[in-house]
Amino acid sequence: MAEIVLGAMLFGTRIGEAESFALLDRFVERGGRWIDTANNYAFWEHPSGLGGQSERTVGRWLASRPGMRERVLLSTKVGAQPTDPARGLDSAEGLSGAVVRAAMEASLRRLGVEYVDMYWAHVEDRRVALAETVRVFGELAAGGLARRLGASNTPAWRVERARGIAAGQGVAGWTAVQLRHSYLRPRPGAPLESSSHRQVFPETLDYVRSDPGLVLWAYTTLLNGGYGRADRPLERAYDHPGTRSRLTALAEVSRELGVTGNQVVLAWLLDGDPAVFPIVGASTLERLDEVMDARDLKLDAESRARLDAAS
Repeated sequence: MAEIVLGAMLFGTRIGEAESFALLDRFVERGGRWIDTANNYAFWEHPSGLGGQSERTVGRWLASRPGMRERVLLSTKVGAQPTDPARGLDSAEGLSGAVVRAAMEASLRRLGVEYVDMYWAHVEDRRVALAETVRVFGELAAGGLARRLGASNTPAWRVERARGIAAGQGVAGWTAVQLRHSYLRPRPGAPLESSSHRQVFPETLDYVRSDPGLVLWAYTTLLNGGYGRADRPLERAYDHPGTRSRLTALAEVSRELGVTGNQVVLAWLLDGDPAVFPIVGASTLERLDEVMDARDLKLDAESRARLDAAS
């Protein structure tokens, strides 16, 4: 069953430690389990130009809450930590065997744990043979350092090829994909403001739908406030007639159900076909409560059909 995932990207940088701890506490109080971070979060917010702040903040929170490790599931990523702060993502560490092993050790140290529940290849690295990346991820799983494995920002065909390689090597393979996905869809071919983002396409949904061993996690699900905040306009990639049609349908359904547009979007993702694990960031307790309330919203067949038909 799909769940809302708390995105911890800005914890320890733009969101201070006290505020981060309060958000984590409320998330667990509300029944949340999955916490998502990465070894490079949030390098662009920190004077050093390097990440690790989010993992350290989550680690300090866990250390200050006895018994909390048994209540939460941790997700982190490797591959996009800059090696040269001046060049940022252009100097991403990549996914070689040596890098992945060292990054896992560093993430576990920052988090203060012995294993993570999900470990992701954060970005592609075509400089490294896919078989090498698959092998090292499988070794981490075999060693008990990662309970599950996934690939973020990776095309479906590469994920499927990697899964085949893993089967041939006799190691654990990727069982989750993480991509940008929301109710509104960017214009095909239009560049996104973040060049590192990779969008869900219809074949992605078909791929996940056809394989019960694969799940989809979605980021930027609420388009950085674009569904409800006048100060957060949508990117230019969303400036097309389909967006206007979908926003009209979303407003009508939200009004009829007496809920927010954000909540309808999350309900649409959580109970869709395929069901999606939406990653949601929150900077205030009120915003976190809003998104957690979306778990109780069930869209009837007529509302979902209206949402789906808008294009």
